[in-house]
Amino acid sequence: MGYFGGSSQPQRSDAELLAAHVAGDRYAFEELFHRHRGQLSRLARLTSRSGEDAADALQDAMLSAHRGAASFRNDAAVSSWLYRIVVNACLDRLRRNKHHVYVRLEDDIHPVTDATSRTDTAVVVQRALMRLPVHQRAAVVAVDMQGYSVADAARLLGVPQGTVKSRCARARARLALMLRYFEHDAEQGVAG
Repeated sequence: MGYFGGSSQPQRSDAELLAAHVAGDRYAFEELFHRHRGQLSRLARLTSRSGEDAADALQDAMLSAHRGAASFRNDAAVSSWLYRIVVNACLDRLRRNKHHVYVRLEDDIHPVTDATSRTDTAVVVQRALMRLPVHQRAAVVAVDMQGYSVADAARLLGVPQGTVKSRCARARARLALMLRYFEHDAEQGVAG
């Protein structure tokens, strides 16, 4: 049975941890959260307007998941269930705060020829993502960055598949325009 190290028990699945939490295991939910913390944190940052909003939304989501664990129906993966709760918490926080002001992108993007170019590209893409309307961002993050199918993303976001497809298409088109704009500025050597 795959025992590792000094552990006397094999690692429990996500579903087993959630069931154990519902049954009263005080540490099961904590273990489940720690297992998915990195991915859920990245998701919250990609779906929120600021790091503070992301942290607050993630906390709201985990409280909601902790309290609502008994309602989990086993019709999807536990990780998908957590993903949906995090996205919904981010969207709820954005609606509550009416925080629809777009983040102003800095105009000081220059071409870089060393190994940091990938990091610079990631920063530019992240900034462009933050300029998307939140529903488009949630769809494109789910499908293009997290690797969910359109059907799974539709279930996670609680919208029809066609809506996910159209939001992704609009988001990709806007991202392409924004990234082309940055590329043009970098080629022209535009400085802010």
